[in-house]
Amino acid sequence: KMGNADSNTYQNHLSRFIPEEQADIDGVFDTLSGSSGTAGAKNGKPTKKTVTLTALQARQSIAYEPLPEQMTIRLYNGMKTIDLTGKSSGPSEQIAKEQFVIFMSNLLKGNADEKISIIMRMISKTEGPVKGKQIQEFTEDLIMSLVHVLNYRKELKGWNLENTRDYASGVKALASQLLSELKLADGKKPVGHQLLEATFDQSVIEDWVYRVPQISTFLSVVIRQGFQVLHSVSDQAKDVVNLVPGCKGFKGRGLTSLFDIPSIIYINSHLPAEFQHKWRLLFSSRVHGESFSQLCAHIVNKGSCIMILKDLDGFIFGGFASQSWEVKPQFQGKALFLFAGDNKCFLFSVFPSLAVYTCTGYNDHYMYLNHGQQTMPNGLGMGGQHDYFGLWIDSDYGKGHSKAKPRCTTYNSPQLSAKEHFTLDAMEVWAVGDIPESAVMKSKSILDVDPEAQALLEMIGKPRQSEGLREPIEEDDDGN
Repeated sequence: KMGNADSNTYQNHLSRFIPEEQADIDGVFDTLSGSSGTAGAKNGKPTKKTVTLTALQARQSIAYEPLPEQMTIRLYNGMKTIDLTGKSSGPSEQIAKEQFVIFMSNLLKGNADEKISIIMRMISKTEGPVKGKQIQEFTEDLIMSLVHVLNYRKELKGWNLENTRDYASGVKALASQLLSELKLADGKKPVGHQLLEATFDQSVIEDWVYRVPQISTFLSVVIRQGFQVLHSVSDQAKDVVNLVPGCKGFKGRGLTSLFDIPSIIYINSHLPAEFQHKWRLLFSSRVHGESFSQLCAHIVNKGSCIMILKDLDGFIFGGFASQSWEVKPQFQGKALFLFAGDNKCFLFSVFPSLAVYTCTGYNDHYMYLNHGQQTMPNGLGMGGQHDYFGLWIDSDYGKGHSKAKPRCTTYNSPQLSAKEHFTLDAMEVWAVGDIPESAVMKSKSILDVDPEAQALLEMIGKPRQSEGLREPIEEDDDGN
């Protein structure tokens, strides 16, 4: 029987949940413990039913298949850390109702302090400092479970494991990216073998969890979607709303995207919030052909977008353009190079490593597009300067470069491609968020109002009668 202090602790945790959530948690525990009804959760009088690892695994295989076994074990180990007795005899092998509720409260409603002891035990069954290798294994398990559970619950919003790259390499790449934020007690960030062999104590892990919000977010989604708890309370499930963007314009194409699910989640998290809810395919070299004119025709005046490229060496990289791409074939004012965009733009790498490179403030050479002029460089570029772009696609489609010695001045990015001058294997461009009204009107005016702009379209290989810029916006993907 719990003492008053323990009872108060339990009540305090229980009070974090609104009645609907309490009923949700009661139902999950009753299912897992094999108990019937929800009696025992009221007035701070927890049920005497318990959950064992064996029972949890058995229930998982029947009712909660989406959680991989390794994550089930880690969650169970986390539940065992909830000490109800204050004794040092070690955790019980059985999970009581109080432990289950406090576990849910700490991980779904708690702060970094409350989460950390549970996460430590999920990383290692034994107390004390942990090795970098153990943190890596936990992080990879967490990301793998996230993808697995979202796929199982049909929460990938039009994406699926068949129309994206194999996610196994993406899991490792995202885990490596998150682990790169681990700092030793002296503030240094170990890398490679040094990181895997380094020892980290609880305060360092706590600092990491606090600074890398994906860990808490992913864990929350895995619990909510894995156990199907609190998933029906919309205002408490905001962490999953824009975790994965809705996928439009991809259905029925028979394509496999250059993105994998972990990289979609990571890149999407770096977009401005208003763009995170939806991506729509504008251009794919596999659909629209390997042509710079086609590329321009499909991306000009379509709002903010992401382009992703793969070179012949298998490296995958790209950039986010915060403003509409526009062809600017003439000198305007005293500008020598007609750069556009703003400091929301960034470059990124997906493979062999996953990383985002944001603006340095050194210059404003964010994005550049020109075609059909002899006096200026013809192509599409982001960052750096003429003949030395952080990312460049030549108008002679198929050729490009990524120059950064040692880093791109605009984005602080390294060389993104395997070779400085690369040959393009495939390319996609995705519009993000809703198309701004200004972009819609601009697109209309180009086609219907401005004869000079019509002539420009013809010049870049888009005949006036073509409807290339008016491709219907595909909304056939229902996002489920």
